[in-house]
Amino acid sequence: MFKILEKRLLADNIYLLRIEAPRVAQSALPGQFVIVRVDERGERVPLTIADFDKSDGSVTIVVQAIGASTRKMCEMAEGESLADFVGPLGNPSAFIKMSDEELQQCHFLFVAGGVGTAPVYPQVKWLHEHGAKVDVIIGAKTSSMLIYTAEMARVATNLYIATDDGSEGFKGMVTGKIDELISAEGKHYDECVAIGPMIMMKFVCLTTAKYQLHTTVSLNALMVDGTGMCGACRVSVGGKTLFTCVDGPEFDGHQVNFDEAMRRQSMYRTAEQQADEKHKKCKCYGE
Repeated sequence: MFKILEKRLLADNIYLLRIEAPRVAQSALPGQFVIVRVDERGERVPLTIADFDKSDGSVTIVVQAIGASTRKMCEMAEGESLADFVGPLGNPSAFIKMSDEELQQCHFLFVAGGVGTAPVYPQVKWLHEHGAKVDVIIGAKTSSMLIYTAEMARVATNLYIATDDGSEGFKGMVTGKIDELISAEGKHYDECVAIGPMIMMKFVCLTTAKYQLHTTVSLNALMVDGTGMCGACRVSVGGKTLFTCVDGPEFDGHQVNFDEAMRRQSMYRTAEQQADEKHKKCKCYGE
């Protein structure tokens, strides 16, 4: 069993859970994910690692309550335990293979959207610890939906906020902020990493293509089983069919067929909504 050491509300329906999982923490690297089950009857939920601490044996995940399983997870309290917490899984971020000297000569741009901000944090933290320059754009619809801004400010070279309604930082989409940084301010970046909603990553890639800026995206939202067995996370990358969970979860964003990926992502939406409604009904009647 994997005890919940800390539970914290980050934004509406978005919770931080710090889990006691020493073996996972000891092996975890930026970009990897875990498979979580609330109980023996629960479904397998793939979640990207949001932080890990080898010294105290904890792994942090950030969960948005959008379906029956994630809602049930978010309803758990500190001191309760998850049935399964398997990992680390997936391939770590490619930059961990670079030497410190190479990293110190690079300027990274990370673009984070919504809950995708959480998995961006351990990557930026790792790069900061190895001397790389990292600018970060965090995007949200409004200021109340921003998460991890304080944590990110401590490890980013420059932190930029973009909100659709202008309630904080740049008013507009993250793509507008990318244009401003590169075109108006003349900033040069060697690599861009985008993690967030599929539609956001698609348009980030269309934007960075104009500047011939290599862009890596994380397609963790496509995963279901997390082991390559179910085939639900198939994605076309450069005309080849790959599996997000075993070949990724990170890919060259300029090679990803986002329209196909978004169609695949929507296939399970109705079933998820039905399961969520059933969970709410059972909770109301005490079942």
